[in-house]
Amino acid sequence: MHTVMPECDARPNASGALLTGRNVDAIIKGEALGRIGNLEVRLARNEAEIAAAQEVRYRVFYDELGARKTLFQVQDRRDADHFDPLCDHLLVFDTSLSGPEHRRIVGTYRLLRQEIAAAAGGFYSEGEFELTNLIARHPGQRFLELGRSCVLPQYRSKRTIEALWQGIWAYINHYGIGVMTGCASFPGTVPAAHAEALTYLAHHCRTNSAWDVRAVAGRYCSMDLMPIEAVNAKAAIAAMPPLVKGYLRVGARIGDGCVIDREFSTVDVFVVMPVKEIGARYVNYYGGEAQRFAA
Repeated sequence: MHTVMPECDARPNASGALLTGRNVDAIIKGEALGRIGNLEVRLARNEAEIAAAQEVRYRVFYDELGARKTLFQVQDRRDADHFDPLCDHLLVFDTSLSGPEHRRIVGTYRLLRQEIAAAAGGFYSEGEFELTNLIARHPGQRFLELGRSCVLPQYRSKRTIEALWQGIWAYINHYGIGVMTGCASFPGTVPAAHAEALTYLAHHCRTNSAWDVRAVAGRYCSMDLMPIEAVNAKAAIAAMPPLVKGYLRVGARIGDGCVIDREFSTVDVFVVMPVKEIGARYVNYYGGEAQRFAA
């Protein structure tokens, strides 16, 4: 079903800091990175598109999922922070919708490359997980943080997820990314409410020593919450959020410990995806299309 997003006479304005031009680069300059039917994926071209993506994030994280709102967010109805100007914003558009292009955004991902994060003081996820040693152990790899993933409810389908992954593959191919990382979230602020799923992750999906990451001191919560013998694998996997299951399917591993994020009312785990360890069928499936658009 195609649903028209709310109409707005004025183009939305993102913060002035978004006009740095830091990530408007020759690769993409708004060219399509992938297409599936009426869905097109590309990077944001301008301030209005970033602001529209922030509005989509607000609708999902705050209106739908109940994240804690500041007065500014209530007035502005955007999910925005100081990392937004540093990131590339991957957007999925429904090209069948009418109205201005920035009003056709139905899904988004935020992409932060290692060299930009390092120059600005670190990745977003370093507020929850210790990444310094991980990065130091892999000096020849380029890291990419994936964050703020969301899709409007009526577009939560396989096609939309595939469009986002087409865009991600084109992006990592262009920049020579070796490792994708980021936080993935369980709803609520009580790890015990997800005891079976978290315990399964702790025992069967943990990073090995080369890729190990631990939650920061003072925020660490154990994921090993029940006897592993009592865990039903099928039930544990079924209880995981779709994003976590999706990452696991492509070969992701999970760090040590989870963190309670009270602003977003979530329990966060850390995801590590070395590109060379991603399953061949996913590389072939997404990579072929990505190479065509990135060429």
